[in-house]
Amino acid sequence: MTLLERRPGHPADDETPPMGTAAPTPAPWSPPGSPPGSPPRPLPSATQVSPRRLSALGTDDLAEFAIAAFVAFHAVWFLRVLLDWDGILGAALLWYLAFVAVHFLIVSFRLTSAVATDRLVTTCVWSVGVVVSGVLAWMVGYVVVKGAKLISWSFLTQDLSTVGALDAGGGAAHALVGTIEQVGLATVIVVPIAVLTAVYLHEYDGKLAAPIRFVVDALSGLPSIVAGLLMFTIWPSFEPSGVKASAALLVLMLPPITRATEEILRTVPDPLREASLALGAPRWRVIMQVVLPTARSGLLTAVLLGIARAIGETAPVILTALGSSVMNTNPLSGAQASLPTFVWALIRVPDKTQNDRAWGGALLLVMFVLVLFATARVVSARGDRRLGRRR
Repeated sequence: MTLLERRPGHPADDETPPMGTAAPTPAPWSPPGSPPGSPPRPLPSATQVSPRRLSALGTDDLAEFAIAAFVAFHAVWFLRVLLDWDGILGAALLWYLAFVAVHFLIVSFRLTSAVATDRLVTTCVWSVGVVVSGVLAWMVGYVVVKGAKLISWSFLTQDLSTVGALDAGGGAAHALVGTIEQVGLATVIVVPIAVLTAVYLHEYDGKLAAPIRFVVDALSGLPSIVAGLLMFTIWPSFEPSGVKASAALLVLMLPPITRATEEILRTVPDPLREASLALGAPRWRVIMQVVLPTARSGLLTAVLLGIARAIGETAPVILTALGSSVMNTNPLSGAQASLPTFVWALIRVPDKTQNDRAWGGALLLVMFVLVLFATARVVSARGDRRLGRRR
């Protein structure tokens, strides 16, 4: 029989059954290792195979969670009665451990150990996420509740020079001005330095790249109070000023902006650089007109994150600007307040009026940070859409 001949009863591979006839059923098969003479089994069809997602939760899974929680609760309650134990936090932790163990056993008995392990890891990850989100929500909510009653137009436009310690009124205008000036000066100076450093580390990667990267990594773990003490060693005058605070904040802002900018430059596609170089453009022109404009949204995100890192620093500002209760719009001379020093100075006073003002300043600081982070997320999302990388 040649390859072109057809066997009786077997249609050619390129033939299709006539319209109106059923498709041929798959030939029966015998699994490997089956005993001789065993009846053949039909091949499973695509509709018979339904893979089960490990992460999918159904009614049975929810019932398992409920049973595990019920059993763990009664086990912990029995131990508390038996041992006369009144610790609530310890009981909650013990209940969680018992719940995870019981749930793992139930799932492993009903399904498989792989599914049980998946459920265990998923439960632990969700639990950590819920705890962290709950703590963060509690902290922000507490600050909002304590400080919302102080936020008013007079609080934002007045300082503490016209009110006494026990008098109502007064505000944080001097602290707002000090924070804007100190962080603004630090941002204007640090952004060019950080961007140029990141460009050298990623685009040129010269002989000094390794030591510069080491210094940047070392500065990332520098305590903030050391940055304030550093200003005393390099500044000739010991007079407090907002410029000294800006210099200390600059030291703290440089590492995160540099590292974030370097990571953002790595997201720029290499074909853009290669195409520009192939057209004869010098490297500096490729960087200035192709790489940096492409990564513009990411660079702005890095700058915003660096500002959010520095806006809440207290120790270096205390050592360099000292803080003040009156308005000082000149950052070159004299003590100057900021929102962190405003909160730190008033929360230590054993007086409810001053403590309430401190909570109002804390709420302003939290609002600043939240606005910066939200802006960074929006800018980052726009940059992703611009480069065609949708998340």
